[in-house]
Amino acid sequence: MSNLNGSETHDGSHPNKPNGRVDTNLHSDLIIDPVSKQSPGAIEIGFDRSAHKNCSEILWQNLSKKPDKIALIGPAGILTYREVIADAARWGNAFISAGVQRGERIAFLLDDTPTFIAAFYGAVRAGFVPVLMNIQTKPDVLAYFLKDADAKLAIVEGNLADVYSDVTREGLELPQTILVNTDVEHRFFLNVRKFLKTQKTELDCADTNPSDMAFWMYSSGTTGLPKGIVHLHHDMAYVQASFGDNVLKLSEDDICYSVPKSYFAYGFGNSLIFPISQGATALMMPGPPHPKNVLDAIETYKPTVLFGLPTLFTALSRSDDILNRDLGSLRQSMSAAEILSEEVYNAWKRKVGHGPTEGLGSTEMLHVYLSNKLNDHRIGAAGARVSGFEIKLETPHGTPVDSGQEGVMYVRGDSSAPIYWRRPDKTRDTMRGEWVYTGDRFIEHDGYYYFQGRADDLIKISGQWVWPLEVERCLNEHPEVHECAVLAHQLDDKRMALRAVISLVPNVEASDKKTLSLRNYVKSMLTPYKSPRLIEYIAELPKTGTGKIDRQALVKISKSIKE
Repeated sequence: MSNLNGSETHDGSHPNKPNGRVDTNLHSDLIIDPVSKQSPGAIEIGFDRSAHKNCSEILWQNLSKKPDKIALIGPAGILTYREVIADAARWGNAFISAGVQRGERIAFLLDDTPTFIAAFYGAVRAGFVPVLMNIQTKPDVLAYFLKDADAKLAIVEGNLADVYSDVTREGLELPQTILVNTDVEHRFFLNVRKFLKTQKTELDCADTNPSDMAFWMYSSGTTGLPKGIVHLHHDMAYVQASFGDNVLKLSEDDICYSVPKSYFAYGFGNSLIFPISQGATALMMPGPPHPKNVLDAIETYKPTVLFGLPTLFTALSRSDDILNRDLGSLRQSMSAAEILSEEVYNAWKRKVGHGPTEGLGSTEMLHVYLSNKLNDHRIGAAGARVSGFEIKLETPHGTPVDSGQEGVMYVRGDSSAPIYWRRPDKTRDTMRGEWVYTGDRFIEHDGYYYFQGRADDLIKISGQWVWPLEVERCLNEHPEVHECAVLAHQLDDKRMALRAVISLVPNVEASDKKTLSLRNYVKSMLTPYKSPRLIEYIAELPKTGTGKIDRQALVKISKSIKE
C-alpha cells in the first residue's frame, strides 16, 4: 500500500494504521515502537521510557558524576570521561558544520578505538544516526550498505581507505568521507584533524524522543541480503537496566575488555553501554583478535571482565602458552552467541578460577535476553530469562508448549528493533506485534533454556530426522577434534547426508583411519544413522566477523570428498 507521497512504508502498510511502523520519507519520530510503554518487562525492572530521550546521556551523565575518572584505555592511550565527552562534542559539532541534517545517516567503518565511541556519542547527541558497519565487509556489500542507508557522510579507518575506495567500482558515488587514526593524506578524503579543527567542546542535546531512530547495525547476511536493523534512543538504557543491572553487575572499578568488536551488537553493549553506564573503564583494542593478541592485552591492561565467544575461549584455552600467562586480573568472563563445550568451560575455569557465564542475545534485541547467572552456571544451557524480557515457546501452530516440550522462541522487551530498514517482508516475518520471532527451537527446564536448533534445520537421513548441531556437539567433545561444523549435504542421487568439516588438534593427522574412528565415535555416542557420511579436514574453519563459524563459506568450499 502506498502513502500520500506515492511511496511505500517499510512494512508496506499505511503509516496511520495500527500496523504501520515507519514512513521512510518523513522524520524518524514516526517510527512506531511496537512494545507498549508499560510492558510487563519494563514494569518488572522499573523502566521509564520517557526518561531516555537521547542515548548520549549514558556518556554525558559522567561529566557531572565522575569527569576525571578513566573512561578508556588501550594502545591509543588513556582518556578520562571529561576528555571523551569533549571529543564527542567536537564530532557532533563537526557533523553539524558538515551539513548533516537531523535523522540522516552517518556510515561508521571503524575499529575499536576511542574514535568509535566519541564519534558515535557525538552523532546521536546531535540527532544524527550512526550506521555501524563491519570493517571486514567486502566492497560490493559495503556499496549496498551505503546506498541502502543513504549515508550522507562516512567515517573510515585510515588503513581501510583503499578497500573503501573500491566501492566506486560498484558504480556508487561516495559520500563525504573522513579518514581517522592515520597521518596519511588521501586526495579524495578529508583527514580527521581538519574535520575537527576549531570545533567546540560543548554540545547541546538535540530534542530527540525516546522512540526516535538512534542507530543501525546490519545483520551478517548469513540467510540472504543483510538487513538494516534499526534501534531507538531508549534501547541502550533498556539493556543496561535489564542485563547490565541484573546479570553483569559492573562496578566503577571494573575494566571491561570486549574481544567482539563494537560494530556488533554484543561488542557494542560490552564497550559502549555497560562500562560507560556505570562510570567504569573500557579497554579498546583495534586489530585482529588472535589468541596471542588477546592474551597480551589481558597481561598489559589488566581487565577485570572479559567478553568473548565460544570460539575465542576455545582458542585461548588451547593456546600453546596459556599456562605461562598471567590472567589473574580477570574476576568475570562472559560468553554469548553459541554454546560452550564442557571441556572448554572446565579448561578456562582451571586457568582463571571461574567458568564463562553464558548467554544468548540478538542484534534485533540489541543484547542478551537469556543468561546463566554469575553464581549458577548450567552447562549446555543458553541461560534463564533476563529480567526485563519475556520469553514464550510455541508450537509451529502457534499454541503454547507444555513444560519440557520443544518450541520456537519468541522474545519481548523494550530494546527490540521496530523494523528492518526498507525490508517490509523481513519485518513482517520477524517483528510480530510486540514479540520478536527468533526462529530458534528451545526446551525449558527449571527456568533455563536449552537450544535445540533452528526451526528449519532438521534434515531427514535414512527416513529419520537428524539435528546436525547434535552431531556437531558430539564431535566437538572428541579429544582429537579442535572444532568442527556439521552441515546438510545433498548427494548426486538427491539423498540427504551429513557432512562434517573438521579441524583437528595440533599433531593429529587426517587419514582414512581417523575418519573411520570419528564415525565410530559418533555411532557409539549417539546412534549409527547420525554418523556423518562425509568427513573432510581443514586447517582452520572460516569465521564470520563475529567469530562464529561461517557456514555459508563452508558450503561454497569446493573439495573432493570421499564417501
